[in-house]
Amino acid sequence: MLKDGWRGRYYEDFEVGDLYRHRLGRTVTETDNTLFTMLTLNTNPIHFDANLAAKTPFGKILVNSCFTLSLAVGLSVADLSEHVMANLQWNDVRLPSPVFIGDTIYARSEILNARESASRPDVGIVTARTTGVNQRGETVISYERTFMVYKRGNDPRDAIAP
Repeated sequence: MLKDGWRGRYYEDFEVGDLYRHRLGRTVTETDNTLFTMLTLNTNPIHFDANLAAKTPFGKILVNSCFTLSLAVGLSVADLSEHVMANLQWNDVRLPSPVFIGDTIYARSEILNARESASRPDVGIVTARTTGVNQRGETVISYERTFMVYKRGNDPRDAIAP
């Protein structure tokens, strides 16, 4: 018998104050950092030159902070944005502790606001604060993200047969 797996939340599923501990963690590899840095044309050698990075206050290669943001967002997708129509904004991005190769990042999110869209009856607008921590429990990133999420029965992906 075919059984559906987890398919994410719709607008109606979000309530202010909901807390989600995202299921997966992810260990950052040297390949992750180098590829992301090169793909985004970030030429700061602290992200790929071990000799130079050893001479900085960090003492080793620093993971690209844009990768850290992307990873935290990715960790939250199954709980927050599987049914997103569009991201609207990221605010208050903070990076209080560095991320290094070999760190494992975990994330959790709190729903701060959920409201009907004034211009699109098929979506609602949700704001969440996501916090990413490393394996030692140190916060490495936090941010607020506002996104438009489909209401149940309106996501065009639901009409596509698996």
